[in-house]
Amino acid sequence: MPPPHLPTTQSAVLAIEAVAARHGRSVRAQHDIGRDRTFAGLVGPDGPGGSGGSLGELDAIPHEALLEFDGRPAVTVRLFTHDEVAVTVEGIAFDVDRDRVPGFLNAVWSDLVHVKARTFPPSTTLIVTVPGEPSHREDIGVHSLTPWLSGRIR
Repeated sequence: MPPPHLPTTQSAVLAIEAVAARHGRSVRAQHDIGRDRTFAGLVGPDGPGGSGGSLGELDAIPHEALLEFDGRPAVTVRLFTHDEVAVTVEGIAFDVDRDRVPGFLNAVWSDLVHVKARTFPPSTTLIVTVPGEPSHREDIGVHSLTPWLSGRIR
């Protein structure tokens, strides 16, 4: 079953805050709303650097948000205007589809996370297992291991 569609930044923020509340995490949210506050305001109907003088679909009020959560692991979520989301777990950045962010965070806070370490060639990979979805994987440097990440090495 696919996750519910989150069409706007605000709907995604509300869904993420609900997941955080279920896991006892407090959230600090910072919102950038309006053409003068976000990158999307630099892109008008004529593209980057275009006049952008006419009102069109791309001139909707952009809304971006940065969410920071307390506790370990250190997690931040940056929601951009055009369905782009960057989730950072202990300094490791993941590109996650906006609709899948609540499930991703639920997996992180439910400890469905491990670090795969290989001796040769040397590498470490942070793996987040979201039930019913392919695993999210990101390479991490050997020198980037925090105590939280080190505790999850397999």
